[in-house]
Amino acid sequence: MWGRKKKEEAAAAAEAAPVPPNRLKDAIRQARIETAQRTGVVVDLRDAEAARLELLNDALDPVFADIPPEVELFDRGVSKGEVPRLWIDVTTHVAMGRDKRIYRFVQDTRFGRKVLLETPNVADMAEAVTRYVAARLVERERALADTIDTGRAPPRRSGWRAFGAFVLGVLIGVFAILAAAVLLAKP
Repeated sequence: MWGRKKKEEAAAAAEAAPVPPNRLKDAIRQARIETAQRTGVVVDLRDAEAARLELLNDALDPVFADIPPEVELFDRGVSKGEVPRLWIDVTTHVAMGRDKRIYRFVQDTRFGRKVLLETPNVADMAEAVTRYVAARLVERERALADTIDTGRAPPRRSGWRAFGAFVLGVLIGVFAILAAAVLLAKP
């Protein structure tokens, strides 16, 4: 009677109102959609990085075409991993900077990474890589020149000299053992 009308009105209002959605389920669905969109953006950025590195790689084709075929110092190629890189050799590569517009020429050394050049310009980076390749080729030539026989015979080492050093070592060892025995034998 007095409270019955209010209960009926409340029930009718509840039926007329839409059922509240499962909030967590909808939030998870929305988070998955946003993650997929961000992943798409990251993939697009990674593809853009790889495309810029491919442009630099194409600009370096004439430089690497001039390298003699017997020189196996360089292993150039674009790796398309999480961070795309244009490898010049085992220790040196070009990667894109944090803003994805600047090329970063990096060399790994025993003391850490050394940035050789950062530039947004493909021509400047190609020039820096060309200078690096030239320096490596000169180092190779110098190393090969140091190993070439100069025509002089190496000094001969006498087998008697090594035998004499061995005998001297044995005599010193025997003398040391006798001295230790004499010192330890005294009361």
